[in-house]
Amino acid sequence: MKKSVNVIVTIMLITILFLISSCTGIGGKTPAGDQPLDTAAAIQMVKTGTQGVISRFTTNYPPSTIYDQNELIALIEVENKGNYDLQTQECFVQISGFDPNIITGGFEQPRSCAEGINILEGKNIYNVQGDSNQIEFRSSSVTLPTGVFEYTPNLNLLSCYHYHTYANPMVCVDPLFYQIASQQKSCIPQNVAEAGGQGAPVGVSSVGVDMIGGGSSGASKAVFEINVQNFGSGRVLSPYSDLRSCGNVGLEYTDLDKVAYSVELSGGSLIDCKPRDGFVRLTNGRGKIVCSFNIHGSGAYETPLMVDLDYNYIESSQLPLRIVKTPS
Repeated sequence: MKKSVNVIVTIMLITILFLISSCTGIGGKTPAGDQPLDTAAAIQMVKTGTQGVISRFTTNYPPSTIYDQNELIALIEVENKGNYDLQTQECFVQISGFDPNIITGGFEQPRSCAEGINILEGKNIYNVQGDSNQIEFRSSSVTLPTGVFEYTPNLNLLSCYHYHTYANPMVCVDPLFYQIASQQKSCIPQNVAEAGGQGAPVGVSSVGVDMIGGGSSGASKAVFEINVQNFGSGRVLSPYSDLRSCGNVGLEYTDLDKVAYSVELSGGSLIDCKPRDGFVRLTNGRGKIVCSFNIHGSGAYETPLMVDLDYNYIESSQLPLRIVKTPS
C-alpha cells in the first residue's frame, strides 16, 4: 500500500512539473540565456538598439607574435546585432593594413559574413541576440625580406554591409485641428521623440509634426520633419556603393554619408518629400527629411509613420601583429 502511494505521489509531481514548464511564455532568451522573455519584452529588444554588424578578431587568432615561414590564421567572429537579415552579398569582412608581399595567399580578399550559412539573421522575438558566424583568413606562408628581422603591422579589420532601418513612430494627425470641437479629441498632434534606436546603426531620432489647413472641407495637410541620425561608430555610405571595395580606393566621395529613404503614412496621401532625389545627406552624423501628406477624416487619430532607411555601413578595428624572423 505504501509503495502505491509513493508511485501516485511521484506521478503527480511529474505532472505538476510538466504543466509548469509548458506554461512558460514564448519569446527570445535573456542576454544571459537563462530565462525566457515574454513576448512584449522580446519585441522591445528586437525593435530597439543602435548596433548592426559587430566583427572582432577571435582571441589568439592570430597570436600577438609569430615567426615568419609559418602559417598565419585569423578567425573573425561576426555577429548581426540589428534586426535586418543579411544575405551572402550584403555583408563582407576584410583584413588590410599589411604588405601583401610579406603576408601572401589572398589574406586580404573580402569574405562574406554569411559564408557557409547563406543568411546572417538579425535579431527576432525567437532570437533576441541575432546570429553569429566565424570566418577564417589563412596565409600559407609569411616571409620577411632579406635583412628584415621584424615586421609590426596593424591589421585593420573592416566590416562593410548593407542595411535597412524600419522606423514606425506613432504620430497624431487631426484633419480638423484648427476647428473647435464639441468633444474631447483622442490625441493632439505633437512632436515625437524616438529614443533607443530602431535596431540598426542609423535611425530616426525624432519626428516633428505640424498640421496645416483643416477648413470646412474636412481636409488638411500634415507636415513631418523626420530627423535621421548615425547612432553607431562607423561611417554611412550610399546603398549603391560597392561593398567589396568599401575599404579601398574604389570608394567615391559622393558615396559618403548618403542614405536612401522612403516615407509612407497609413491613411494619408503623399504630397511631397524633400530632398526630392530620395537621398538624405548626413552632416556630422545628422540629416533631415520633410514630408507632406493630405489628411482626410472627421477627427484626430494616431497612425504609424513608416520610414525606410536604406544604406551601406562601414566599421573598422585594429589589431597589432609582430612578425619575427625565423632563426636559421
